[in-house]
Amino acid sequence: MGILDMFKGGNKEKSEKKAFPWIPLTSIEELDEIKEKSKEKTQAIFKHSTRCGISSMVIRQLESEYDLDTNADVYYLDLLKHRPISLAIAEKFKVMHQSPQLIVLKGGKVIYHDSHHSISAKEIVD
Repeated sequence: MGILDMFKGGNKEKSEKKAFPWIPLTSIEELDEIKEKSKEKTQAIFKHSTRCGISSMVIRQLESEYDLDTNADVYYLDLLKHRPISLAIAEKFKVMHQSPQLIVLKGGKVIYHDSHHSISAKEIVD
């Protein structure tokens, strides 16, 4: 193998890495669906501010720690584009708005929520 061959394929491990299974959360109506789906399968909502350095760090950490074999739906809410949805989440699930924030639902109820550096991917279990 020549020196150029090392760069052609790139890092094999990196190219085989699965993409994070984000589901965009873009409407308030989806909140009822998420609550209902949580009765059968764990649902998680990550609220992210694209302008916040802490939020950017937390999302990278969450993506690197998350076990892609976990059978859970993981929703991504862009707070800058969908602030009303964040407010509806706070009201519907009785969880004070924070950013970044992770909310996990199971059985129609919030079983975990945390924000900032306290967010842990290990809490998204199926």
